[in-house]
Amino acid sequence: MTKHTISVLVNNQPGVLQRVSGLFGRRGFNIESITVGESEEIGLSRMVIVTTGDDSTLEQISKQLYKLVDVIKVVDLSSNPMVARELALIKVSAEPIMRPEILGIVETFRAAVVDIGPASLIVQVVGDSEKIDAMVELLRPYGIRELSRTGVTAMVRGSVK
Repeated sequence: MTKHTISVLVNNQPGVLQRVSGLFGRRGFNIESITVGESEEIGLSRMVIVTTGDDSTLEQISKQLYKLVDVIKVVDLSSNPMVARELALIKVSAEPIMRPEILGIVETFRAAVVDIGPASLIVQVVGDSEKIDAMVELLRPYGIRELSRTGVTAMVRGSVK
C-alpha cells in the first residue's frame, strides 16, 4: 500500500468537507490526514488529504471526487516532488529539574517552547510526519499530557501545478 497526498480544490461552501469525507467512508477508503483552508482563489478552499492505496484505488478516489458538484480540481501531489509539513503542539510534563533535558530535545528538532507552566511545557514542532513521530517518541518518557497535530499540508515543488 502506497501513501498518497491528494490536493482537492473545492468551492468554499457549507457541507463540502462532510461530502468529501463521507465519500471516502462510503467507499471504504481511509483518510490518514485531512487539512482544509482557503486557497489562493477567492471562494475556493484547498483540502490536502493523505490516504493509502494502490494506483487503481487512487484513480477510483479521483473519479469519485470529480462526481461531487463542489469539487473543482483533484491533483495527486505525491506523484511529483513536493513539500509536505505538519504542525504539532505537545504538552509534556516538565518539572524544573527535567527541563534542561527536554529543552535539549526541543533544540535538536529545531522546535520551540511556546508555553511554560509550573509543571509542564508546550512544544511546537513543524516538519514531516516522521520528524513529529520521532519527537513524540523521545518526549513520551517524560509524560505527554496532551498532543494535537494539524495533519499534513503540501505543495508541489517549483513551478509545476
